[in-house]
Amino acid sequence: MTVNPLRDPRDQRLPRIAGPCGLVIFGVTGDLARKKLMPAVYDLANRGLLPPGFALTGFARRDWADQDFVQVVHDAVKQHARTPFREDVWEQLAEGCRFVQGDFGDDDAFDTLARVIADLDRIRGTGGNHAFYLSVPPWAFPVVVQQLRRSGLSAANGDSWRRLIVEKPFGHDLASARELQRIIDEVFPSGSVFRIDHYLGKETVQNILALRFANTLYEPIWNRSYVDHVQITMAEDIGIEGRAGYFDGIGAARDVLQNHLLQLLALTAMEEPVSFDAESLRTEKTKVLGALKLPADLHEGTARGVYARGWQGGVEVPGYHEEDGIPARSKTETYAAVRLEVDTRRWAGVPFYLRTGKRLGRRVTEIAVVFQRAPHLPFSRTSTEELGQNAIVIRIQPDEGVTTRFGSKVPGTAMEVRDVNMDFAYGESFTESSPEAYERLILDVLLGDPPLFPRHEEVELSWLVVDPIEEAWAARGRPEPYRAGTWGPPSADALLARDGRCWRRP
Repeated sequence: MTVNPLRDPRDQRLPRIAGPCGLVIFGVTGDLARKKLMPAVYDLANRGLLPPGFALTGFARRDWADQDFVQVVHDAVKQHARTPFREDVWEQLAEGCRFVQGDFGDDDAFDTLARVIADLDRIRGTGGNHAFYLSVPPWAFPVVVQQLRRSGLSAANGDSWRRLIVEKPFGHDLASARELQRIIDEVFPSGSVFRIDHYLGKETVQNILALRFANTLYEPIWNRSYVDHVQITMAEDIGIEGRAGYFDGIGAARDVLQNHLLQLLALTAMEEPVSFDAESLRTEKTKVLGALKLPADLHEGTARGVYARGWQGGVEVPGYHEEDGIPARSKTETYAAVRLEVDTRRWAGVPFYLRTGKRLGRRVTEIAVVFQRAPHLPFSRTSTEELGQNAIVIRIQPDEGVTTRFGSKVPGTAMEVRDVNMDFAYGESFTESSPEAYERLILDVLLGDPPLFPRHEEVELSWLVVDPIEEAWAARGRPEPYRAGTWGPPSADALLARDGRCWRRP
């Protein structure tokens, strides 16, 4: 075979294709598996990134045969896949689908699973390489992990591998996160554990790194000398959507702030890594999370709320305490906001405002880096009275891209300066649509490539931020109500008003 001397084997533009392997999904009957995981597997197969003998095994309590599971996967793919449906791709994928019925505590079911996987190694050529995806409630994590060890499924032979994928949340506080990590450490080596934060798989989140470190335009001003403050928002316009059993008792801070928002903060504030390998990225993120400083007064430096009945999209929607399955006296918050500082030379004194909530004005996730005002010495006050602060806004969803806000002269004879926006949109600049986050993350697991997965040190440092907030809130009673369709409780506006600032209205 002739090797092209001009092709560098390290060229990241070349597609990475997984070797012989299989994926086992626990909790395969849930919404996450149906709407995200199964379609992502098909999309990977459709893009030629999975091996021909790939195997997909479902584990759940349903009384299904293999053919029933195949139909479920087929329906999920037809409804939710990103790429077009191709019969030849589907038939090849369907041949490797298997289903095992059982409870998480059922020894016989896990012994059956072990036999199924051994058969797949023989029939499909998966080579003993299998990843186990825990799309299950947090209480089930230890049970499943212990069963994987008891049945021998966690043990790899020879050059084969076994990997564990853990869906958030990683515990409900620091103590439970450490206990979960202890249990996992007893069964799987650290390099075989992948903690899913699907936000880290989004193209626009990774574009933070490209924006900062591939350009000389931004990095020189990405510091306390020029930045006034940073706002990180993850807003949803939906309610709990039938997830009362999961959400109540967890709340917005544990569900989103502890993982998604703090990871976005770390990527925004971190120093340039020596390379983009997993260890270098994690090292820099860990430094940021370890340097986070909570407000001295958690009453004034945080806000929490719960949505009340209101109007959303022209439709009247119920309040949180009117949702099915929510106790009338629940103290769970659906909105959380906090003011943090990163105690480093680069960011000393620059506030980072984080907020998340349900039933807000619209669905949007963005990072807004807001710059200090220019002195405007050559201009009169009236020339710039309609000029705000410059900002770089990284839009993560739903319309992925970057907006730069700056001042421009208004056409005419007078010198008048107003804000204008310059937009970059992924959909307009690239012909290929962005892969779903779960496509990238599942493929990275099968390749054993961990840069986009937080390690347990990051998880623990994040709980060190959230635990004191939760303790302060627990002593304060119920969260403050806000009308559905608005942008949160009055205390959230007061949080920024104390600093002479206000929230962006995306």
